[in-house]
Amino acid sequence: MTSQAADRPEQVASRRSKLTREREQEFFDAVLEQIRTCGYDSVTMEGIASSTRCSKSTLYRGWKTKPQFVAAALRSCRQVRFAGIDTGSLAEDLRQAARAAGQDSDKDQSLLQALGHAVMQDRELQQALREALVDPEIDALREILRRGAERGEIPADHPALEYIPAQMYGVLRARPIIEGEYADSDYLVRFVEAAVLPVLGLT
Repeated sequence: MTSQAADRPEQVASRRSKLTREREQEFFDAVLEQIRTCGYDSVTMEGIASSTRCSKSTLYRGWKTKPQFVAAALRSCRQVRFAGIDTGSLAEDLRQAARAAGQDSDKDQSLLQALGHAVMQDRELQQALREALVDPEIDALREILRRGAERGEIPADHPALEYIPAQMYGVLRARPIIEGEYADSDYLVRFVEAAVLPVLGLT
């Protein structure tokens, strides 16, 4: 068997097949929590093996490198907190999205900060981070805005529409740096009321 064959996704899946989904998720939760607590560079496969009481070989059979392992862990926590938000009012949808975004912002932002440099160095990690924590919520926000335009609440060609997702996502990232505090639900709702709705003419 060639080394290329050994690297195929179906071969990797086969090597992991003895792990239950629950056990696999336990590994993923452990590595993400350690990244939040200690930073990406301090996390090792050996440390995860020890904390989850498994052998190093178990981890290395499933994920050859730490970046591959972390990328898999990120994909396992893919979430769309804004999915299902549809009150029939664009303003209220945006308020609901702000509340949802603030619920776990401390965990999400500490993870993003801890992964900062590593993400810039590893394309797979960068893609996994986008798939898990960025793209689903940006897409959901765009859908909320699209529905608002479809209902006639705002013009479909409103020049601010393309910037709203970046605003919402950006304030989550910026507040810890600027003010030393995470953007919780109350803060994000106030932000929407003061900086998003007026721009869209929804006050």
